[in-house]
Amino acid sequence: MRVHPRLLALAVLALSVLGCVTALPAPAAPAAAAAPSYVALGDSYSSGVGTRSYLDDGTSCQRSTYAYPSLIAAARGYALNFRACSGAKIPDVTNTQLGALTSTTSYVTISIGGNDAGFADVLTECAQPGWMSSCNGAIDGAQSYINNKLPSALSTLYAAIRGRASAAKVVVVGYPRIFNGEDCNAGTWFSPAEETRLNATADLLNSKLASAASAHAFAFANPTSRFVGHAVCDDVEWLNGLSYPVSESYHPNRAGHSSGYTPQVSPLLTGATVTVSAATLRAAAASGGALAARQRAYAAQDAAIVPESFTAPDLTGREARVAARRAGVDLDHWLARH
Repeated sequence: MRVHPRLLALAVLALSVLGCVTALPAPAAPAAAAAPSYVALGDSYSSGVGTRSYLDDGTSCQRSTYAYPSLIAAARGYALNFRACSGAKIPDVTNTQLGALTSTTSYVTISIGGNDAGFADVLTECAQPGWMSSCNGAIDGAQSYINNKLPSALSTLYAAIRGRASAAKVVVVGYPRIFNGEDCNAGTWFSPAEETRLNATADLLNSKLASAASAHAFAFANPTSRFVGHAVCDDVEWLNGLSYPVSESYHPNRAGHSSGYTPQVSPLLTGATVTVSAATLRAAAASGGALAARQRAYAAQDAAIVPESFTAPDLTGREARVAARRAGVDLDHWLARH
């Protein structure tokens, strides 16, 4: 059978075109967008002390997947660099934490100032019986620092944060009132008047944090109202009282982070409130290995930070007996009654 030359040419052309079509590469899938960068700075109220479960990151920072930075990051899919560390003061943030910030950082939270004001030492002093303590003097010292030295230190720190993270949304996070006017712990002796002054000192600290934040166009998350009804000795505590180990004392517990801090901080940081669900907790827990691995790279820097911890009263030692004699207290009789 004789094939017409024109038909043969068309057939060859068709095969050629088909071969070209089948040789075309498939279109590339769009690249996945990088997760927004979130850096959590600050002290134990951000690291998660009080939640009783901490990352194995080679440090004493006590970072927890139950802390609000981890919960927010898990819920929103942010890439968290969890630099907050127990014991951190303003110089520690400057020297060991600010290096995590870059021009590509999208979100920053920071709680700082409590350790600078000596809150652990103040609580330690005030927890002792009145005949043994100088609670009012300790509170006066903390308030003097907050009024006279903290504002300029915050201003310098906040300017440094903005300088490194020029486009980031920054939220300054405050401190709750710890007490409700009673002391239900058998091993501490906070009086109602002392608790009132301690709460007022937290309010004073928050006022300075809020003013410094506003001056730098940072948002301020004030947890005071959310923790009302959930202080130490309330029926549902979001803050630990005297605890074992004692380092857990006077810090937000898991509920304090999930129900107190997270819904307070998240709308200011992300524009929407994070409600912590079982799925959020699972996602946060699953991120623990990666968070720990990332922080191990900073372990040498973090070793310079000295943990700050409340110390429970010791009424069995020499110091207590000297104080009792000075105050005219029969310590053995007093202990038998208490």
